[in-house]
Amino acid sequence: QLQLVESGGGLVQPGGSLRLSCTASAFTLDFFAIGWFRQAPGKEREGVSCISSYNSSANYADSVKGRFAISRDNAKNTVYLQMNSLKPEDTAVYYCAANRYDYCVNNGFAYWGQGTQVTVSS
Repeated sequence: QLQLVESGGGLVQPGGSLRLSCTASAFTLDFFAIGWFRQAPGKEREGVSCISSYNSSANYADSVKGRFAISRDNAKNTVYLQMNSLKPEDTAVYYCAANRYDYCVNNGFAYWGQGTQVTVSS
């Protein structure tokens, strides 16, 4: 079974930073677009960012644009989400997911991690 594992979550004060990691096992990330999603308590899961596999082109939700940055290190089989200037509304469980394709396609995410908790609070 293809597996993705998120790490790097935790408690941070508003304005702080975290870097989330998404590491694959049983497969390499080279051939898949990887997305980050989040789900806050009582809310629907929403897309945060996505990076393609063929040219590392990235996109971001408007709510995080300018604050978050997605990147990939294929040698480490890992995709990162650098989160800066964190706000309380960023509090959520963050998930990474691999797309069926090598570019970011809506509804194409087939493999999901179990999530890592990010809490932004003073």
